[in-house]
Amino acid sequence: MTTPRHAHAEGQHVATDLVESRRTRICGIPVDVLTMEESLEAARELIETGKPHQHVAINAAKVVAARHDPELRDIIESCALANADGQSIVWASRLLGSRLPERVAGIDFMLGLWELAADHGYGVYLLGSKPSTVLKVADVARSRGVRIVGARSGYWTPEEEADIVADVARSRADLLFVGIPTPRKEEFLHRHLKGLRTPLAVGVGGSFDVIAGEVSRAPAWMQRSGLEWLHRMRQEPRRLVRRYVVGNLQFMLMVAQDAVTHARRPS
Repeated sequence: MTTPRHAHAEGQHVATDLVESRRTRICGIPVDVLTMEESLEAARELIETGKPHQHVAINAAKVVAARHDPELRDIIESCALANADGQSIVWASRLLGSRLPERVAGIDFMLGLWELAADHGYGVYLLGSKPSTVLKVADVARSRGVRIVGARSGYWTPEEEADIVADVARSRADLLFVGIPTPRKEEFLHRHLKGLRTPLAVGVGGSFDVIAGEVSRAPAWMQRSGLEWLHRMRQEPRRLVRRYVVGNLQFMLMVAQDAVTHARRPS
């Protein structure tokens, strides 16, 4: 077992050579051309620097949101690691000539990082979901050998935010998982990355709810077929129908436009 480096140096985000040399763009949004195994190795390298880094999971909804939200787009650009969370991103890459090797689903990446944390003794902080949910997730993580150094719900007032950042910093966590919606989690992490003093901060959206058994994950065949969004929408139609139905159509149009532009470029 190695000892985590806890220098927590200030300064710019530092990406590994593995990431910097293998980054492409989908509809103008950066995505790293990495497998799950390579992503976990890149994450380990980032953690071992002791410096603060932000991870972002890229799906169709986030690409569409970034097109209309310059702040979100700039945040994504600043992230040290950007994975293809959605199967539609992988398909779009093949149409656009980038050919991402595989989907790196956010929940699977989180579970892989838990294994990494258990193997290397990294401290993990969980931030997000309801109080009862995040405590369930902490129990699941501990049962897998993860050293949990803090856990808090994702509900707070603007006045409480500074205290949350200070609590994460005091925990000396090597990994921070944030389970709150987009773009709130991206903005929170970007705004406080140095203050959190965490080598790798990872936004995991609704993954806590799945781990806690409060929301089911789509069957494997739906994940492979790119239909996981349909399973999620059936569980929370009011919240997700616009995001998925309208968002997916917008994403398809954006990809089609980029494909036409790509085809017109001289070879």
